[in-house]
Amino acid sequence: MISAIVYDADTVAHHTVDDGADLEAARNAPGTTWIRVSSASKAEQRAVSEAFGLHHLEIEDVRNDVRPKTEEFAGHAFVLVQTAALERGDTTFEEEIRTQPIGLFVGDDWIVTITVEDDHVPAVSDVWQSVETQEGRMLKQGPDFAAYRVIDHVVDDYFHLLDSVGDTIEHLEDEILSTPDEGLIEGLNAVRRDLLSFRKVVWPMREAIGVLARGDVPEIRDPTEKYYRDVYDHLVEIVDLTETYRDLTRGTRDIYLNVVSQSTNEVMKRLTVVATIFIPLTFVVGVYGMNFANHPANLPELAWPYAYPAVMIGMGFVTGILLVHFRQEEWI
Repeated sequence: MISAIVYDADTVAHHTVDDGADLEAARNAPGTTWIRVSSASKAEQRAVSEAFGLHHLEIEDVRNDVRPKTEEFAGHAFVLVQTAALERGDTTFEEEIRTQPIGLFVGDDWIVTITVEDDHVPAVSDVWQSVETQEGRMLKQGPDFAAYRVIDHVVDDYFHLLDSVGDTIEHLEDEILSTPDEGLIEGLNAVRRDLLSFRKVVWPMREAIGVLARGDVPEIRDPTEKYYRDVYDHLVEIVDLTETYRDLTRGTRDIYLNVVSQSTNEVMKRLTVVATIFIPLTFVVGVYGMNFANHPANLPELAWPYAYPAVMIGMGFVTGILLVHFRQEEWI
């Protein structure tokens, strides 16, 4: 689907696009022309490419979902960004990071946005709506500012994603400290995988926006560069947060292993206490159990009528002493 809108400081006009001639008319109209391409066929993509002089490799980059980048072509700049959001998987039914490419083609007085998977990409549709509702700040700026607004929306969504990941890590830490379970380590590994996937997006994204922020692209006007520098600063912060959360997941995993090890040590300590108590008792019953009645080698106390109660009392006394000792040592 192809939509076209032309706007300036005073007016906003929609243009119907049925063929290449309509695209040429929209491009030549006075003002800023925005062509929005979503879930388009190859024929529609070819028509847009011919009308605005887009290289077929640029279209393929958007369609093949390559890493974010900025490239300069004759008459326009090509910026490829990626959205990132936590969504439930088709097979795992657990939240995982899903990305979607947005191709931004910025000319002197026109901008083309291409999305290939979804008709409704908030980063594009929300900015498009701000033009339709005649937001004054948008109408007074050129296509480079519209591209900035789309990119800024994408980066803001990154912060929302990291907030969700941070809450998940905090929840896992609390659960590990209270009731460690193998399912928690699986959840922690899932968070680490998500952060790794996200890292593969934000690092090249930072480099791509850095090119725009440095003023290396002629289509980005000087008054707009400061906005791109602001986005670049946000991406630097996001990269730092991503690395921090990766360190937190490693630390949380170490906490889990320490808690499990401590729990194992507590079990072994209790078993040691039981074994230590029974060692002298086993020795006593073993010694007297090896003596047989009516034999000259019998111990003399076996004939004592109070021998059995004395042995039981003695064993109880030894057990009591050991229990008091372990209590003082805080083993029990």
